[in-house]
Amino acid sequence: MDIKTLCLGILSLGDATGYEIKKMVAEGSFSFFSEASFGSIYPALTKLTEQGFISCRSETQNNRPDKKVYSLTPKGIKELEEALERSPKPDKNRSEFLAALLFAEAISPARIQNLIDERVEYHARQIKMLEDLLSEAPNGASRFVVEYGLKMQQAAATFLTEQSHTLTKKNNESPKEK
Repeated sequence: MDIKTLCLGILSLGDATGYEIKKMVAEGSFSFFSEASFGSIYPALTKLTEQGFISCRSETQNNRPDKKVYSLTPKGIKELEEALERSPKPDKNRSEFLAALLFAEAISPARIQNLIDERVEYHARQIKMLEDLLSEAPNGASRFVVEYGLKMQQAAATFLTEQSHTLTKKNNESPKEK
């Protein structure tokens, strides 16, 4: 999903500042399927404002600069609906972890197992984060998306735990046995 559509979608949930949008993308449930930096969020918000898809108001803060709060306009709702009618692009599954394992024959079985153990721990942290999000997720689309992410993380951790021996075993075979 492009950053403009992501911003429109987030704003459909309620008014937000650029910082709040970034935090949702970096730490919230959006972090599991999208990446966005301040360097991409703020230009997108500016463009969406210029196009009339969102509005911006300043709110005064004590001893701090005013903050800009963005809201979705009726034109923005229509744009979001049209964007969501288009089929999403295929998921991108790029993984430095899998790239490293692709060359497993060049590293020791102990290092392979270490890489796998690190990744299983990573998935365990992701599972915990998703379980926490699930406990707060209302019924409906939010819950469905969090549950989907949870199942994917659990499946990856299970696969690595159950199948790591096949990779370390093949790596231990002599060239004649392969």
